[in-house]
Amino acid sequence: MKTPLPAALGAGIHTQTWFPNVLVLIKTVNPDAQLKVIAIDEQLRVIYEDNVHFDKDLPEFKTQGGVYIHSDRLTVTSPVLMWVKALDMILEKMKSSGFNFSQIRALSGAGQQHGSVYWKKGSIQILKDASSELPLHQSLKGCFSVSNSPIWMDSSTASQCRALEKAMGGAQPLATVTGSRAYERFTGNQIAKIYSQNPEVYKQTERISLVSSFAASLFLGTYAPIDYSDGSGMNLLQIWEKAWSKSCLDACAPGLEERLGCPVPSHSVLGPISPYYSQRYGFSPDCKIVAFTGDNPASLAGMRLQEGDIAISLGTSDTLFLWIQEPTPALEGHILCNPVDSQTYMALLCFKNGSLMRERIRDECASGSWDEFSKALSSTAAGNSGNLGFYFDVMEITPEAVGIHRFNRDNQKVSSFPKEVEIRALIEGQFMAKRIHAEKLGYKVLPKTRILATGGASHNKKILQVLSDVFNAPVFTIDTANSACLGSAYRAIHGLVAERNVSLADVVKLAPEPRLAVTPTPGAEELYRPLLKRYAELEQKVIYNPASSCLVK
Repeated sequence: MKTPLPAALGAGIHTQTWFPNVLVLIKTVNPDAQLKVIAIDEQLRVIYEDNVHFDKDLPEFKTQGGVYIHSDRLTVTSPVLMWVKALDMILEKMKSSGFNFSQIRALSGAGQQHGSVYWKKGSIQILKDASSELPLHQSLKGCFSVSNSPIWMDSSTASQCRALEKAMGGAQPLATVTGSRAYERFTGNQIAKIYSQNPEVYKQTERISLVSSFAASLFLGTYAPIDYSDGSGMNLLQIWEKAWSKSCLDACAPGLEERLGCPVPSHSVLGPISPYYSQRYGFSPDCKIVAFTGDNPASLAGMRLQEGDIAISLGTSDTLFLWIQEPTPALEGHILCNPVDSQTYMALLCFKNGSLMRERIRDECASGSWDEFSKALSSTAAGNSGNLGFYFDVMEITPEAVGIHRFNRDNQKVSSFPKEVEIRALIEGQFMAKRIHAEKLGYKVLPKTRILATGGASHNKKILQVLSDVFNAPVFTIDTANSACLGSAYRAIHGLVAERNVSLADVVKLAPEPRLAVTPTPGAEELYRPLLKRYAELEQKVIYNPASSCLVK
């Protein structure tokens, strides 16, 4: 199995009636610089897998990690034609392998969130009339008013973010409408920058796609709409009404609504595949295109989250995916429309100080041994005798804080803890922060809540036990290799049956179930409830204050 990828441009494809005989997913990413394809059979088993590596397989674009980092170190882009050529290459590889495209009945996919593509006036006709005698990238080479697309890594729009927040009455009012405060990588702010710096380029643009809807457009042979879920990562969509916010659009650029098109539900069938693919690769003309979405929403589908569930990826950064019924947008985290249930929402929270912080404390307090680390964790009681700690080697996102801060049971700051107390303070603190900030966004631990844990630390049962106790919920481990790919594939099936009130949960019944790892210790909820309250109060004392360039005391 290939390495799972965190961001993607792609498609999931399937065949037959209720379930597919073959399902294909194609995706491109910038963080891991690949386009990837998998195929699964009617038992949802992977039967085909391949990839195109941008830097290695497309050296003519001269990217590093699939991107261009500009001289200001803030602007980061990717060449649009590289994505199209990679798609040509992967389909040609499939064709050469003997893959039978005629079996494919529907197609959906995922694209890296926050990237945007700018179609030049007249491009829709070129896309519709593309000759099957030519690779698609040759037909489309003159179609983009911006040849290098701004992507999720870009952080060059600080002034546009502040202007958008000001126009909306502040960061919180903007978050209340769109699900997030203004972020530099978000598409509305990227559009505002292009309009302000080069209005002629904007004037020549007839359509703006997200990476996901761009990929869908290539398969449709016409401009594909943006789906609700990926659209809610733009600072432009009213997440409650699921329509563009006129105030946000007007704050970014004139005539923006017609350039974006109308957003659609994430399970929408957009239409049949372009004749280009039938003629060049042998796709059935009846193959349907289901709306593409962002890589994070697709991962939620791939991990098969249900109401009340929480997925925690314990990696270099710790990331939470939440299924939320009644969200409360905040200045931290993101609320997105749920890609598999239009009546609910998903939330994302990212914590920078993840595995590297755990590894440093392991090295300092457990001689670099995870076994010793686990023994130390077991040797201390849950609640750590009231000792609490905050561990941020780098400036944290959630909350905005940096440094190591230790408090004894009387809320007094102390300079050090015994080694075993340090280890438990780290792990308990990390998980208490996750629960506190999840609940700030409206998440509620329900009797049926499951925690799905992935990433390196999910292999450590002692760490998972603390996670289970803090959240008072069972922890399951899950293999998320290709979660965005598989989620797109599952959504392709779901798109064909959604109108019959068939849920995604019904679609994926054949997928492997997550494995139960640990259950909460009896009495854990009563123990941690007051500690969570204390931790939240102490967190306010360590938040970074940029106005005075010091920590709030």
